[in-house]
Amino acid sequence: MTRDWWKHLILILGVIVVIAPFYMMVSYSFKSPGEIDRGEGGFFGRQEMMVDERCVKLRDPSRDDIAAAMDRFPGQTDAAIRTALVAEAEADCSMRPVVFNYSKAFTEAPLLRYLLNGVIVTASIFLIQVVVALPAAYALAKLKFWGRETVFGLVLFCLLIPVHAIALPLYIMLTKLGLTNSYAALVVPWTISVFGIFLMRQFFMTVPDDLIDAARMDGMSELAIVWRVMLPTAVPALMAFAIFSVVAHWNDYFWPRIVISGNRDLFTPPLGLREFKGDADGSFFGPMMATATVIVTPLIVAFLIAQKRFIEGITLSGMK
Repeated sequence: MTRDWWKHLILILGVIVVIAPFYMMVSYSFKSPGEIDRGEGGFFGRQEMMVDERCVKLRDPSRDDIAAAMDRFPGQTDAAIRTALVAEAEADCSMRPVVFNYSKAFTEAPLLRYLLNGVIVTASIFLIQVVVALPAAYALAKLKFWGRETVFGLVLFCLLIPVHAIALPLYIMLTKLGLTNSYAALVVPWTISVFGIFLMRQFFMTVPDDLIDAARMDGMSELAIVWRVMLPTAVPALMAFAIFSVVAHWNDYFWPRIVISGNRDLFTPPLGLREFKGDADGSFFGPMMATATVIVTPLIVAFLIAQKRFIEGITLSGMK
């Protein structure tokens, strides 16, 4: 064992702490309500057939149903017919726990609509942030003007301001403009990212000035240099920033919960989880975890695809 064994031990413990919630989330999405309540069944659960009690209650036979079924059960009493109809409902509402959880995730709430809203909001925020951050970062990194260091200091200062401190003024402003319960309320407050400006500025500091001087000699304007020279070189940093931006706004529950108060069609994925809360018997913990798994999966896949670029962008942004 090497001298650095304790470092590996700390890293392993850190991995366990990070992975444990995801393990429980995915495991619960496979299990039946009883297995979740009792904490048994292993990772995948026993996958024994279970009855969806809500489905059975929705099919609870009325007097008209019993009267209509008399031809199918000749000579039977109303109680016997009711028992037979309930048995049929239980048979039709029986399914594996994994099928129950994931089917409820998509049928109990319009999850696909929530996912689409998440894509629209996060993509819009990121694209506008890039349009603002790249020219600002270029000016702070490569242009010499009076007060540049002061402006950069203000950017660093803005990094210290938590979103919760400005949430109330932002909400009042959007309310007076009549923008609450709209996509604009979800997008507009986050279109300027001081972190994005800082990250891109740090990356642009590593770009040789000779490259920019050559572009100027070719007759390019400053904006043309930003989009035709700096942008292609900044792809690694943009990938890193994209991960931070998309994850932050895809998982954001605080702000959408404030500005989207009643329009279900504008719910983002985290707000969709509210559709499964408050169930007294706990039977919707499984669908809730299935919904969370569906919401998290695109982020994990995107990170795995962009992992190399992400690490490269973070590394290069801190070289200078």
